[in-house]
Amino acid sequence: MHEYSVTKRIVKIINGAAAEHRAERVKTAFLVIGENTCIIPESVQMYFDMIAKGTPSEGAVLKVRAVKAEMRCPSCGKNFIRPRFSFECPVCGALGSPTDVGNECYVERVELFDNAL
Repeated sequence: MHEYSVTKRIVKIINGAAAEHRAERVKTAFLVIGENTCIIPESVQMYFDMIAKGTPSEGAVLKVRAVKAEMRCPSCGKNFIRPRFSFECPVCGALGSPTDVGNECYVERVELFDNAL
């Protein structure tokens, strides 16, 4: 359910970009969401459709780039994508530590309709 408040903020950012560029409508919004955020893109889409009604973002397409969680091995120094149900380094078997990769949640860019169209 935390996707609701996240999506409200996303719509605010997207509509702000439209206002800043004096666009009447948003065409596409590109989001980056990391695996560690536990944000479900389908839930964001559902809430987006509700929250964006009556705003410049209504009808916009959301495109989400998912970022896998990355770990760092303290023994061999390698970064690796965390295997499912494991924290073991695939190179040496030591337990990895989380990095910041996979914690992302932001609007990467926004495509706007040309008002002349």
